[in-house]
Amino acid sequence: MATVDEITREKQRVSEALARVDAQREKLAGQLAELEATERVLARYSKGSVVRRAAAARTPTSPRNPAAAPARAGGTRRGTTTRPPGSQRSSPNLSDQVVALATGKTQPEIAAACKGARPNHVGAAISRHKRAGRIEERDGKLYTT
Repeated sequence: MATVDEITREKQRVSEALARVDAQREKLAGQLAELEATERVLARYSKGSVVRRAAAARTPTSPRNPAAAPARAGGTRRGTTTRPPGSQRSSPNLSDQVVALATGKTQPEIAAACKGARPNHVGAAISRHKRAGRIEERDGKLYTT
């Protein structure tokens, strides 16, 4: 009977230790999630130096051999076209078009007038101008301020 009691006590001790380990693991998992969220916020609002250090700390160091380096995620880099000095764009950018068209038109009318621009891009430009106070909405129509 003594060995059965010892086994029971040992099982009880082990199960309590497992419960403590599980509780500590849950606590650490919560702290890790909190730290990851903080890291994402810092990466979004920092100037970029913190992000590079954090990314370098996570990735293992690799030799600086260009042949051994993996291809970049962005694919091939586009070459920049050189313009002669003094040349101007053939058409204004979307942001300027939106401000110019905000003369009592609705958002769908402005989106239709911006040729080649996607409607969600036009909407984003309009909302940026609204936040900046350059465009205001009256009776469903947009006007420059």
